[in-house]
Amino acid sequence: MLRRAIRSLPLYAILTPSLILLAIFNVAPFVLAFAASFFDFEIGGDSRFVGLANYVEYLTNDPTLLPSFENLLFLTFFACLFVTVCPLVVAKMIFSLKSERARYIYRLMFLLPVVVPGIAGTMIWGGLILGDSGLVNETLRLLGMEGRGWLSDPQTVLWALALIGFPFAGGINVLIYYAGLTSIPDTVHDAASMDGAVGLRKFLRIDVPLVMSQVKLLLILTIIGNVQGFEGLFVLTRGGPGFKSMVPGLWMYFNAFSFQRMGYASAIGVVLFLLILGLTVLNMRLIRSSEDLQAATI
Repeated sequence: MLRRAIRSLPLYAILTPSLILLAIFNVAPFVLAFAASFFDFEIGGDSRFVGLANYVEYLTNDPTLLPSFENLLFLTFFACLFVTVCPLVVAKMIFSLKSERARYIYRLMFLLPVVVPGIAGTMIWGGLILGDSGLVNETLRLLGMEGRGWLSDPQTVLWALALIGFPFAGGINVLIYYAGLTSIPDTVHDAASMDGAVGLRKFLRIDVPLVMSQVKLLLILTIIGNVQGFEGLFVLTRGGPGFKSMVPGLWMYFNAFSFQRMGYASAIGVVLFLLILGLTVLNMRLIRSSEDLQAATI
């Protein structure tokens, strides 16, 4: 065993710089934020130990707690629904093309939007599509209907935010599903054809179960992105009107940099971390990957 450990030393030496950087830029910030959540302080000012007071205040007295988590649940539900349906359907259509050249061209076309920064795309949606004189309202006026402020109306703001990115099939998601479809052995396709599984039946019975690893991956990434993300909401609505589009991540940002309550914001961040951890574990346990399904059939 000692000889094996000595032989592994070069490998550990190669990994050490990456582990050090990971600890400095990923682990250390979380540890510092967790420690800061037990204090009441602002940047450059004195700190005061308050124990669990920040957590108690957020979980019992914060007026944004329930509305923000309801909004987060609404937006995350639709994001997960879209990411498990739209990119997979598009990837299947590309995979079904007979010409390899056509497959390459379509994959490239769906990947092109990646070069546009996400915040730029969000601003385009807010101004040119959902704005007072945007595409949606101008189309409604052409049809003889009245436009409305989609992002300023409490009844439509969440729906408008959820539909940003339509048709939800651009970027990396399509390629991830496409890679999953290409990894399905030809023998599986041949066996499905011999059993009469074609078209939609084959897609639901064969393709979907065998890309569950990709579904699980994208669901985890989508959940993490929605719980952490607030940039688009900050640019478009600032959580308004009222608290109708407020989410916990945006409220954490406001407390940290607008209200100068860094300890309180750190407590919100820890709560979001625990939420992400719980949802990730739940996802890993409830959704079976393609490898699990294949092992169950053996």
